[in-house]
Amino acid sequence: MSAIHALPDQLINQIAAGEVVERPAAALKELLENSIDAGASEIDIALARGGVKLIRVADNGGGIEREDLQLAVARHATSKLSTANDLEAIATLGFRGEALASIASVSRVSLSSRARDQPHAWRIEVDAGEVGIPQPAALSSGTTVTVNELFFNTPARRKFLRTDATEYGHCEETFRRIALAQSDVAFTFQHNGSVRFRLLAQGRRARVDALLGIEFAAQAAHVDEHVPGLSLAGWVVRPAHATTARDAQYLFVNGRFVRDRVLAHALREAYRDVLHHDRQPAYALWLTIEPRQVDVNVHPTKTEVRFRDSGALHQFVRRAVEKALAATAAEQPAVSAAEKLGVAAARVPPWAPHPGSRSDFAPLAQQTSMALATGEPSPFYARLFGDRDAPVAGPDLPNDDDHPLGFALAQLHGIFVLAQNRDGVVLVDMHAAHERILYERLKSALNGGVPMQPLLVPATFAADPLDVATADENADILGELGFSLSVLGPSTLAVRGVPAPLAEADSVALARAVLADVREYGGSQVLTAQRDELLSTMACHGAVRAHRSLTVPEMNALLREMEATERAGQCNHGRPTWYQLSLADLDRLFMRGR
Repeated sequence: MSAIHALPDQLINQIAAGEVVERPAAALKELLENSIDAGASEIDIALARGGVKLIRVADNGGGIEREDLQLAVARHATSKLSTANDLEAIATLGFRGEALASIASVSRVSLSSRARDQPHAWRIEVDAGEVGIPQPAALSSGTTVTVNELFFNTPARRKFLRTDATEYGHCEETFRRIALAQSDVAFTFQHNGSVRFRLLAQGRRARVDALLGIEFAAQAAHVDEHVPGLSLAGWVVRPAHATTARDAQYLFVNGRFVRDRVLAHALREAYRDVLHHDRQPAYALWLTIEPRQVDVNVHPTKTEVRFRDSGALHQFVRRAVEKALAATAAEQPAVSAAEKLGVAAARVPPWAPHPGSRSDFAPLAQQTSMALATGEPSPFYARLFGDRDAPVAGPDLPNDDDHPLGFALAQLHGIFVLAQNRDGVVLVDMHAAHERILYERLKSALNGGVPMQPLLVPATFAADPLDVATADENADILGELGFSLSVLGPSTLAVRGVPAPLAEADSVALARAVLADVREYGGSQVLTAQRDELLSTMACHGAVRAHRSLTVPEMNALLREMEATERAGQCNHGRPTWYQLSLADLDRLFMRGR
């Protein structure tokens, strides 16, 4: 007797169901994708007990002919593919022809459908894989699939399901992904007889507001990038509003929700130097690509994809998101301090800077003091603020849209700059803001080699032998970074030149920090993979320190630089650099008008 034998179809379907239908949410996903592929513009969903007892999906799509009903619940039968060439350019959500057969093998399924231009509807029932014959049915249009008692005949599978509430949560998330991807389709979603969602066919922004909350898009930067054969559109949440949760990461490829390592890495890279510690990116993005450039036939669940040119796609997505996040302080909506105080937020409009609004001041490296220079003449500030040592009584500050961060009023505890703008007051963390300005300057300068500022008097310091060896072996690398170090002895180094943008920094502390990075990562790595980390370290050492007293012109120069610097809303470590407190916020805090 042969030990090898062919498996019966019913067992084959149940094995396939293990991959395709792992829980009610997976069955719901397959049914919704079938409705969308059928051209439905309205879909009604009803669940009971988290989808374990009942899943019903009714649509107004093209319907199924009577003679195709039995094929619809058969394995590897589909209307979406005909030849092997079709696999190379899949334009539908479903294509494998095994979902309905898998679902029907582990549940009791009723499928009713009325094809367009047909006078009658027909129904077929499947009980644990046993297919009945088509019967007349009452249905105005489209298709209705009812799944009862999922996994009733596979108790081992059913006992691994979670509570009804947990299973419902997975079903709702599946619905949210489908509804976000297909904003031109109207949906009604019920659970245990209660309507949870009622969505009209609408644009993407309205659908995002309905499913992710109005705050999501309000706190996000808009992405809209196009190149031939490729486009990316949607919203990415600004770093200041990012949270530690990963529950708002939605990426769609040709209308299909996917989880892809290449795209996920591109998005993390785009957020890399603006996200604070354990904060996570949040986004809703739609990628449209030529179907022949993406393979969706990777896994039965169809959430994994492969791209023909993943490198180019990674670069496109990263740069598109970086561009959206790279707003200057003049372009970025304010993060209201009232949000931190539990008061309703009022935001500064994203004014664009006037072409002539940037101060024509000398680079920090060319200054002979730590002062931040400004292009405004001192009499202008004298008129605004009076003599520095004299008390200032209510200056009439200009409310010029060219300066959305306003004008400085005072320095608080040597750490914060208090400024007044058209909408109220602005609080700036001067070290964090200056750090971002220097960081962006260094990144721009490194492309052509960071200019070096020679020191009039070299700064000598004691160094361990490893630092001395590092300085000697990596002199060229250090030169590209704007440093000139010389070896004076086996345990002594001299700093003869520092990067020009950091000329006023502590040259010894800066040199020690850079040598430590070069030792840890290697000379070649600090100019490639670890470049941004090194520049961030340099900017941190070069930024104005806390408790350093600034004059009003210096504070105003800092505000002008922030308005002209990309990503000025966050420091290099992802912390916010400024907050807006509007007049409306102040009124609420003091209960004015109540």
